[in-house]
Amino acid sequence: MMAERLGKTDEMEQMLRRVIELKPDYHHAYNALGYSLADRNIRLNEARQLIQQALTYAPDDPFILDSLAWVEFRAGNATEALRLLQGAFKARPDAEIAAHLGEVLWTTGQHDQAVAIWKEGVALSPQNETLRDTMRRLRGAP
Repeated sequence: MMAERLGKTDEMEQMLRRVIELKPDYHHAYNALGYSLADRNIRLNEARQLIQQALTYAPDDPFILDSLAWVEFRAGNATEALRLLQGAFKARPDAEIAAHLGEVLWTTGQHDQAVAIWKEGVALSPQNETLRDTMRRLRGAP
């Protein structure tokens, strides 16, 4: 994932595909690759397939459900994304999940609920970059 942060997404994809090849039951690699595609809003069908494969190994993992929700959101299915994110956040209150849940709420016009979820996320992890970036981008929060 460090390669992705450095802008080397092709290298990151190659490494994750190699991990999947060497250890086909390592659900974290499927999830990481699928989420990366969804986050970049590319190859969403492939992203969904990768994340669904991760779910076969860890069906109740809230972080994988968060990734699947992000694919659904990027694909325009906010209702399903919201359902998945609410379940993921209930199972595992986490700042990253709060960022995504808040974004879906915000973009569907549920601004008060989005702000409430973001506040919960900040309480959990005040310095979380994803959460802070999301709030700044959508509502100009510092």
